[in-house]
Amino acid sequence: MVVALLEITRFQQEQIQELRDEIARLKGQKPKPKIKPSALENYSEAKDTQAGSTKRPGSAKRRKTPTIHETVILRAHDVPKGSTFKGYEDFTVQGLLVEPHNRLYRRERWQTPSGESLVALLPDEVKELGHFEASLHRFVLYQYHHCHVTQPLLLEQLWELGVDISAGQVNRIITEGKECFHREKDEILRTGLRASTHVNVDDTGARHQGRNGYCTHIGNEVFAWFQSTGEKSRMNFLRLLRTGANDYALNTDALEYMKDQKLPQAQLQRLIKVGKIVFENEAEWNKALEFLGITDSRHIRIATEGAVLGSVLEHDILNPDLVIVSDDAGQFDILVHALCWIHAERSINKLVGFNDAQRKALAEVRTEIWGLYRDLKAYKQRPDREKRSELGRRFDRIFTMRTCYERLNQTLKRIHKNKAELLLVLERPDIPLHNNSSESDIREYVKKRKISGSTRSDLGRRCRDTFTSLKKTCRKLGVGFWDYLNDRVSKVNSLPWLPDLMEQRLATTLE
Repeated sequence: MVVALLEITRFQQEQIQELRDEIARLKGQKPKPKIKPSALENYSEAKDTQAGSTKRPGSAKRRKTPTIHETVILRAHDVPKGSTFKGYEDFTVQGLLVEPHNRLYRRERWQTPSGESLVALLPDEVKELGHFEASLHRFVLYQYHHCHVTQPLLLEQLWELGVDISAGQVNRIITEGKECFHREKDEILRTGLRASTHVNVDDTGARHQGRNGYCTHIGNEVFAWFQSTGEKSRMNFLRLLRTGANDYALNTDALEYMKDQKLPQAQLQRLIKVGKIVFENEAEWNKALEFLGITDSRHIRIATEGAVLGSVLEHDILNPDLVIVSDDAGQFDILVHALCWIHAERSINKLVGFNDAQRKALAEVRTEIWGLYRDLKAYKQRPDREKRSELGRRFDRIFTMRTCYERLNQTLKRIHKNKAELLLVLERPDIPLHNNSSESDIREYVKKRKISGSTRSDLGRRCRDTFTSLKKTCRKLGVGFWDYLNDRVSKVNSLPWLPDLMEQRLATTLE
């Protein structure tokens, strides 16, 4: 009875702290901080494993040999007669020039005999970018999107450097005329879904125009893609997977989904009688549902989700073998789904033993789980049929055991229900065991949100999603974001299109 009361007290303490945090948020105050362990040790280990390289994981490649822009010859003094010249001993000094560079175009003006006025034409780059050249555009975009400098600080920095620019112009450089970047970002997702064998997914809060919203991340080891929307649901995720399509497909896949989601037989039979058909837009689909007498909100949601999924599969947007890896959020549970072991074990890690026996049981169970996890990692490197059966039996033994701690038993039972999704790696050794890739990528968005707050315009929100996607994808592909911006803003286009680099990297991985 004492142990049971201690468990209840612990649970109430957790609930009280959550309520306190929520009250603090509603009052505009800060909740109790969650201090995470330092990542310095992981960084040191990464440095040690790279054979002396100091390249931080996920960052641009370091240039060990700097480019020489100026060479100064230093003469030796008091050289004795008869000495032999042996060349030079180099000593490199690195510096950085950050200063305005203004160019005045003096355009000839002529008046023809007929009275017409002729003015010399400006270069094409000047016509497109206006009074601020490509180097300034690149600097502003890099400072804002890569270094997370806010617009007021960026404006102050430019003024101190001697640039005559207004706050409105800085905002225009950040948000306007970025269609080429938006197209490349959209194609990143299409290529990633078509060429990848798995994607990691996650979402986080993203306030927009004073209202709560969400940003969804889709990516893996070669790309990262972000999209902010006003809701977090399975329908929203399916619409993102359509990559811009607007149709609704009623086909075998759509009907199978509706059946799995327990759509009542009466409504299901009406849709089956319609046969295979594609509705061009949402208005036509809603009109069809109304005609068929499907008016209940739950039935409309299930049918619409199925039709959107049917559209995704009808257009061959996804790789047929694509696996979606998530942290067990319900909106991502579609198609072939795998779960993150880190998140699964976290529910056990949160438990607290209230006597020696419970603490011992917790320690033994966690030791068993992480032993199984290490063996699954080894299996990924060398898949073996006999080992697969043995790992499946170990999973059953661990997650069906009975201990002296009832809450632990219930948690193990819940995890065991997800056996198929946690052990999908036995059939697909190419997929990861965790969702760390998505967790790491989405921190980039969270950091930007904490510094700059919410977005206020639709164009600003779109640009934040686009440049976060491009920056993270550049990192994964080993492309310097500074070089990328310089290439795209100046229209040189010497760097390959990021989706092409993705396909090359994924093809190499599959080989």
